[in-house]
Parts: sequence; C-alpha cells; structure tokens
Amino acid sequence: MSEHRAIVSWTRTSADFTYDNYNRDHVWRVPGGADIPASAAPDYRGTAERIDPEQALVAALSSCHMLTFLAICARKRIVIDSYEDDASGVMTPNAKGKLFVSHCTLRPRIVWGGPAPSAAEIEALHHRSHEECFIANSVLTEIAVEPQT
Repeated sequence: MSEHRAIVSWTRTSADFTYDNYNRDHVWRVPGGADIPASAAPDYRGTAERIDPEQALVAALSSCHMLTFLAICARKRIVIDSYEDDASGVMTPNAKGKLFVSHCTLRPRIVWGGPAPSAAEIEALHHRSHEECFIANSVLTEIAVEPQT
C-alpha cells in the first residue's frame, strides 16, 4: 500500500467573484517541489497553456500504462528504445446527464531496441499492462489501446 499526495492551491485575482470573472488558474504542488501550473479547460474559462484536470486524467492513464508496459517488457528482456503515446479522452454525459471522461484511447508508438514482438505478442503485452495499470484500475473510464506502427 502507498499514499500519494498533492497540494492544490488557488488564490482569487479578480476584483469580484462571479462565474464569468473569477480566475481558474491554480497550482498543483507535489512532494519533491514540482509545481505544475493548472487551470480549467478552455471551454470552462480556463487558460489553454496550463494543464486541466481532464488532460491530467488522460495523461495519468497514458503514463501509467506506459510505465507498466515498460516494466513488463524489461522483465521479459524485450528492449524498447522509445515509447510515445498520442492519447485522447472524450467527455460525454452519464445516465444522470453529468459530464465525465467516458472513453480514453491510447495510441502508443514504440521503437524496439531489438527484434519486435509479433502483433499478437504486442497485443498481449498491452492487455496485461492495462490489467495491471494502477490508474486504469482506479477509474470507470473505458480505455482502448491502439498500438501505432
């Protein structure tokens, strides 16, 4: 078992506090001193140059899948030189009409450091990575993996 912490800090910078005027910019601070500038999504009056919570969820799913995939491959002595994922998430209304990230697609592009596994072996590696991914096991979002060549 492990615990993971973050401090989320926001301060009003607008003269008044109305939905149209208050600032959405804030900071995520994680142990070790990393500050991550965050905001709401631009559609919700946020700053596009900052990460928003929905992007962070997609990035966390992608990152966890990748780290799990790399660990599995390393244990199997399958060498990887690089891994890049063009991940995306889609928000849709749930049964109660509330928006949620309902689907996330991971599109990993892998450069192998030796002979590439077969397509079936790659699919099995991604399946196992998904099954063991901590973040995927923490959410209800449907996650698809579409390996890119």
